[in-house]
Order: sequence, then structure tokens, then C-alpha cells
Amino acid sequence: MAIPIAVLDCDLLLYGRGHRTLDRFKLEDVTDEYLVSTYGFPRQFIYYLVDLLGASLSRPTQRSRAISPETQILAALGFYTSGSFQTRMGDAIGISQASMSRCVANVTEALVERASQFIRFPEDEATVQSLKDDFYGLAGMPGVLGVVDCTHVAIKAPNAEDLSYVNRKGLHSLNCLMVCDARGVLLSAETHWPGSLPDCTVLQQAALTSQFETELHKDGWLLGDSSFFLRTWLMTPLHIPETPAEYRYNMAHSATHNVIERTFRTIRSRFRCLDGSKGTLQYSPEKSSHIILACCVLHNISLEHGLDVWSLPATGHMEQPEEEYEQMESMDSEACRIRQELLLTHFS
Repeated sequence: MAIPIAVLDCDLLLYGRGHRTLDRFKLEDVTDEYLVSTYGFPRQFIYYLVDLLGASLSRPTQRSRAISPETQILAALGFYTSGSFQTRMGDAIGISQASMSRCVANVTEALVERASQFIRFPEDEATVQSLKDDFYGLAGMPGVLGVVDCTHVAIKAPNAEDLSYVNRKGLHSLNCLMVCDARGVLLSAETHWPGSLPDCTVLQQAALTSQFETELHKDGWLLGDSSFFLRTWLMTPLHIPETPAEYRYNMAHSATHNVIERTFRTIRSRFRCLDGSKGTLQYSPEKSSHIILACCVLHNISLEHGLDVWSLPATGHMEQPEEEYEQMESMDSEACRIRQELLLTHFS
């Protein structure tokens, strides 16, 4: 008579039941240089993330041994900064590629849940004034509350083919609308817009527009390039400058607005999953949008911790359509009046 052979759970034999945490990797066992080269961030920054996200990453699981928050964060940082689920990355922290994927999903959602905590416009008068002073110090442009622009992140084609994600270059992408301050800190990030939408349409439909048109932002404005319409709260360049004052205005506008282009470049440099060098994000548009937003949150946290965002090398792999827009002419007479007053008061 044959004796049935039971398929045993090795984890159960070794560790027993219970939601035990598996310590696969010890931060204290490696150098800061190793952590930065492999995961993109130093030890103290990773410890901060463990404290910040630990409760969210320690949710109950049916598995015999849960993956620790520390290991989950390392796995996610490894993906964000390298752009791939490399076998050696999982081997380094003792988890499989499938577990790597689950860790990225968990950490991404935990960061997205905290996006409003780290990406927001200042509200108190002193901080708002400091924001304006920082921008004025760049090129003499007064009243600036932030600079706004869009950038594309390449994604895989959705399972149900949707042409709304096909951009000008025929590639699938998300068009992300962002605002930053003079240091490159993001004040707003909307990462879910389909790549086919032009920048002006994204802004027209964005929560950012509703925020500036319904709340009290009457004492300043954003700076946007010529892909946007001039508004009372959004100053754009003059299409054909003629006077010395108009030339000075355009030069100051360009020099100030350049901050967000530098910010886009440095975000792509730090988070290689967004730069296209490893291919497109292999997720649905919704999950890809969350990964982009998670990277934006980490970008701001890194600046809070004094990590020098401008020192990162630039990369040129981003799937970024070249803008081929026509000059947006504003029919808003009040916006034209405000820009003309700005020209006369500060640039004449």
C-alpha cells in the first residue's frame, strides 16, 4: 500500500505559523556608498522611510513570513532608481522577482497615500513671501508662486488599446503636469493625463486650474511657457517682443521657467524607471501614474533631507515628445492688463 507523501511548507517547518518578519538584509552590514550605488539613497534616508511607511507596510498577511518594511522599501528604491527588476537586486536582499514586484506595489501605494503631505503649495504668508523672494532672486521676475510645465513618461500600450495614450511621436505615454519652486521642490503633480492631450488641454482640465481660479491666489502667479494660455494667475512669454521692456520680460521669464526643466531632468536622472532607458513602464496607466507620483514624493523628501538634486548627472533617454505648439493667444483682457502692468512696473 502506497503511503501518501505530504507536500510540506519549508517555511512552516523552519519557523512555524505566525506572521513572522524575515530579515533578509541588514542596513547596518553595508556601507553608505553601497546603499547609494545600489538603491539611490543613503542609510539615514532609508531609515526615515522605514519610520514613515512602516505602519502601512506591516499590514496583516496570510504568508508564513512577512517581508519587513525595510526590505520592501529597499526593493522599491532599487526599482525606482534602476528601472528594472534585476535578479541581482532581488538576490541582494533575498527575495524573488515576484516578491520584488509586490514590494514595489506596496511601497508605491504607501507613498501615494502621503502625496498631499509632501507635495503642496505653502499657505502661510511668510512662506509664500519666501517663495516669491527665491524666484525673484533668480532673474528679477516678481510675484512668482511657481513654474508649471508638462513632461511625458512612456508606458506600455494598455491591454484595451486606447489611442488617447498615443502621443505626437506615436508612443504611449502619460502627460504629467507639475509645478515646482525655485529649489525644484514640487508644489503640484498630476501624473495621470493621457499622452495624446496637449499641454494646454491638460492644464485646462487640471485640478491646478480649479485651485487657482477658486482659491485666493490673487497676489501672485505661475509662470508657464507658450504652450499655455495667458491667464490672470499664469504669466506666459510674449510671442513677438518689440520693446526693450518686452525683451527683458521674456528673458527673465525664460531664466525663471528653466527651473522646472532642470527639475524634470534631475527626477529622470534619480529615478531611472521614468527615463525610458530600461524601456517603458510595464504597468497599466493607473499603476504607472502612481509610480510616477511616488517618485515625485521621494523627490521632495530627498530635498527636505538636503540631498542635492542639481548635482545628479543628466540622462537623455526620456521618451519626451518635442512640443510643436502654436502660440497660445489669450482672449482674457484682464490677464493681458496684468501682464502689461507687470511690464511697465518692473521691466521698463
